[in-house]
Amino acid sequence: MSNTENTIRVINHFNEVFNQHDVDAVIAAMTDDVVFENTSPFPDGTRYEGKHANRQFWSEFFHNSPHAHFETEEMFAAGDRCLVRWVYRWRDGDGKLGHIRGVDVFRVRDGKVAEKFAYVKG
Repeated sequence: MSNTENTIRVINHFNEVFNQHDVDAVIAAMTDDVVFENTSPFPDGTRYEGKHANRQFWSEFFHNSPHAHFETEEMFAAGDRCLVRWVYRWRDGDGKLGHIRGVDVFRVRDGKVAEKFAYVKG
């Protein structure tokens, strides 16, 4: 399997467990020194470094957004880098549906997500 094929496999797995809201599996799919840059607050987003900070963020995110779901619109990879264009859908407290579109830029190392930088439209 090529490095690019492995990168796609890793990101597909990450996205699958993410949409299951499985925090343990999300964290297991990340390197110990993983870096995640969130889309907010504007303009740079908050940076989370390491598994502990990421676990805390994703646990709160899934708790506060129990209907969160990301749909991949397009994905491509080159070596250890992967770009995913997505739509994030949610349901608010009143049951209203919402969505936003964006892009994640990933780096994979040793079969795990080492970087996830998120950007949104708007």
